Amino acid sequence: MALEVTQILLNAQSPDGAVRKLAEENLKQFQEQNLAAFLLSLSHELANNDKPPESRKLAGLILKNSLDAKEAPRKAELVQRWIALEPVVKNQIKSALLQTLSSLTGDARHTSAQVIAKIAAIELPLNEWQELVGTLLGNMGGPTVEQPAHLKQATLETLGYVCEEVSAEVLAQEQVNSILTAVVQGMNATETSNDVRLAATRALYNALDFAQTNFENNMERDYIMRVVCEATLSPDSRIRQAAFECLVSISSTYYDKLTVYMQDIFAITSKAVKEDEEAVALQAIEFWSSICDEEIEIQDEYSGDFSGDSEVPYFRFIKQALPALVPMLLDTLTKQEEDQDQEEGAWNLAMAGGTCLGLVARTVGDDIVPLVMPYVQENVSKPEWRYREAATYAFGSILEGPSLEKLTPLVNVALNFMLNAMKDENTHVKDTTAWTLGRIFEFLHGPNVDNPVITQANLPLILAVLLESIKDVPNVAEKVCGAIYFLAQGYEEAGGTSSPLSPFFQGIVQALLATTVREDAGDSRLRASAYETLNEVVRCSTEDTAPIVMQLVPVIMQKLNATLEMQILSSDDREKQSELQALLCGVLQVIIQKLGASESTKYGIVQYADQMMSLFLRVFACRSATVHEEAMLAIGALAYATGAEFGKYMQEFYRYLEMGLQNFEEYQVCAVTVGVVGDICRALDDKVSPYCDGIMTQLLKDLSSNQLHRSVKPPIFSCFGDIALAIGELFEKYLIYAMPMLQGAAELSAMQTVRDDEMIDYNNQLRSGIFEAYSGIFQGFKNSKAELMVPYAGHILQFIENVYQDKDRDDVVTKAAIGVMGDLADTMGTNAAVLFRRSVFYKDFLDECTSSDDQQLKETAEWAQVTINRIIAA
Repeated sequence: MALEVTQILLNAQSPDGAVRKLAEENLKQFQEQNLAAFLLSLSHELANNDKPPESRKLAGLILKNSLDAKEAPRKAELVQRWIALEPVVKNQIKSALLQTLSSLTGDARHTSAQVIAKIAAIELPLNEWQELVGTLLGNMGGPTVEQPAHLKQATLETLGYVCEEVSAEVLAQEQVNSILTAVVQGMNATETSNDVRLAATRALYNALDFAQTNFENNMERDYIMRVVCEATLSPDSRIRQAAFECLVSISSTYYDKLTVYMQDIFAITSKAVKEDEEAVALQAIEFWSSICDEEIEIQDEYSGDFSGDSEVPYFRFIKQALPALVPMLLDTLTKQEEDQDQEEGAWNLAMAGGTCLGLVARTVGDDIVPLVMPYVQENVSKPEWRYREAATYAFGSILEGPSLEKLTPLVNVALNFMLNAMKDENTHVKDTTAWTLGRIFEFLHGPNVDNPVITQANLPLILAVLLESIKDVPNVAEKVCGAIYFLAQGYEEAGGTSSPLSPFFQGIVQALLATTVREDAGDSRLRASAYETLNEVVRCSTEDTAPIVMQLVPVIMQKLNATLEMQILSSDDREKQSELQALLCGVLQVIIQKLGASESTKYGIVQYADQMMSLFLRVFACRSATVHEEAMLAIGALAYATGAEFGKYMQEFYRYLEMGLQNFEEYQVCAVTVGVVGDICRALDDKVSPYCDGIMTQLLKDLSSNQLHRSVKPPIFSCFGDIALAIGELFEKYLIYAMPMLQGAAELSAMQTVRDDEMIDYNNQLRSGIFEAYSGIFQGFKNSKAELMVPYAGHILQFIENVYQDKDRDDVVTKAAIGVMGDLADTMGTNAAVLFRRSVFYKDFLDECTSSDDQQLKETAEWAQVTINRIIAA
């Protein structure tokens, strides 16, 4: 049944485009005509040691891609295809793959290991291929059978991939024990092959999630920890790095089991940071960053309530390690790289050390200050730039965590020094100084700060320095934009008609606009950063600068118009055009929201609405996903600002609205469009009704599609509510389609058994969306068609009860549920009385909410209570 595919596979890698294209078409045709023979031929190619390494590698890659895909719908389709194959064919393929693990060709072994894991991910949860783990463990040999090193290496790699692909509950505990035994033996210092030790260490990394039971057992845990710690001292740096990666994973998965090992771990991480290669040292620092993450999360979750008898596993490892840990981290800060500021995504010892120092500051607060400040004072003026930059980085890193009382006096002394350092001869120092100023403005400036470090006296100097430094090289200018961003944000709640920033507003806006058109604005994300900062400056502006914001509208429109005239000769040009359009539509959206929020400035938008809308429609015509999204958001803001006037654009805009709702692939675009439908409903009220057939049809299609990302479904339900509220009794014709969808989703939500954080969040969003739909429908039918809801009322009350019983509901869902309970009574009146008389739970739910500290929830619950009592009494 298997066919000869070697030549086609080699041709598919040919430098000649025509040869390559023909081969790819042949492979595709073979796959579509006879999947079983196609996969079997590939597995034979991969297993055959006489074939060229290139054809074997590609055969394995195509096999892997025939079993898995990034997109969930495509993946589900591939899984079904595999399941549908004849068992005899599947067994032949699996047998060929297992045979390949003993090949002398490394690429073939590696690819085979990946494919075996992909098949395991499909079959093990279905209780198939149960012999796989036993077969693999047999490859490891035993006391009397010594297997070749390359087979053991490939087997351990396979075990690692299998653990990565399947979830912990799929393997029986004895299988987990056998895997861990084989892996830990492979890691042992007695193993002579470094490749085997490396594969074993990487496999342990993937198997750690399965080891819960083993980590509960002191003897087994001690053994695993000893072997991991020994592996951090291996002569092979790859093994040392992999062993530290295991420690990082253990620090988050088994934080509560680490106490007895911490002293040894400090010794080995400290040695690695001081002496080892960078890749290893980075993982050693990452261990401490990970411990910080755990302890910060515990503090956030239990908000500092750690009395002596507390059962919360919180060991203050960082606080105990402080006296030795902080000096170790400070030592890394002078290990900068010359060009790190220019490289996006650069990461080195100094950056890792500073990041960890920042996490330590957030973990221990005030205690870090006396340990870092002497280092800052000693180094910040040294002639060698590395010391000046390191001292500034250390200071900037500890600005989040310690109390304002502790930091304010230090920052008051340091601020002038920092402003002067913006003229330093070294770019690195200026870059880090600008970043530190941004952190000062972010954490020590704002309405909640009693003793602000920024005053009427020093603000002019601060702005003079920032507006001069924004002309510096791109990476420095980008950090200056960040500093201006936080400076503006701190005045957001200044209230009143004026802000301390108002006298400088024009200068700031001009400097940011000038930055966006610099020749080098494409470097270091400078252009994007300048526009994001402009948005924040506009968003936080006050009434007295509204005329300047209005003057911005034609300027930004003119820039957007210019992008439509750009010459597009390459995909790079297209990308540059769409990035610019996205940024400019973003600015217009913020301006529309700002001016549209107040009656006195709304005319500034209304006078330009026609021109803006025409520009947005032309941007859609250049159609690309990112622009589509930003232009769509700007249109939503425009609809909100112009209200009923927006109706005149609907005929032309509708087709783009429909395109957005059909965009399953770029689901964020679809989600944004759903939001804009809500904006339009609020703007047009019942004037939106001519477009509702098309919109509802598309929304119902979206809900039925298994291709659309699940995150878009809650906003769609919420959108039903917006439509019903806008068109009132006209929603009747959609009821027979919308209600079964809502009921189905409500039942699904009640049956949710997965209890991880992500699922709990999603379930809350889903229920919120369903309640918003019910609320809109009830209110839409209130005055004329209340009786239409009689058949559904019992189900809705049952749904509210299910939500009441769920301890994982969040505040938003609670408010929405109580609101719908009130709406149900309010709309249906005496028709609902019998339901409430039969129900017991609603009184407890209302009692819980009327005694809440949340004022809004309390008021909603009191209103619901009065409404329900009224209809029962009637």
